[in-house]
Amino acid sequence: QVELVESGGGLVQAGGSLRLSCAASGRDFDIQDMGWYRQAPGKQRELVAAITRSGRTNYADSVKGRFTISRDNARTTVYLQMNSLKPEDTAVYYCHARTFWDYWGQGTQVTVSS
Repeated sequence: QVELVESGGGLVQAGGSLRLSCAASGRDFDIQDMGWYRQAPGKQRELVAAITRSGRTNYADSVKGRFTISRDNARTTVYLQMNSLKPEDTAVYYCHARTFWDYWGQGTQVTVSS
């Protein structure tokens, strides 16, 4: 079992920045990949960014060059630095971790005002 706790969401003006954090606990040593997904009202949940155990990263085209995912040395906390935020980035952001199973955080709201 892996527990994920997110923090760092909030309200920001367009062009601003936010940093999301996700701390894993429990069987965190089994974690392979971690990442962030988001879900806007009326839309499907989509991948924002992911990072593998070895540090390889993957980004959605819509956030490339603006968002950066990183992971601490213990590989139990993942961060999402979001710069140049746009109103279309408004969504609930979910932390994800993969072992043999998929685990999700409770979600944190990010609202970008125009």
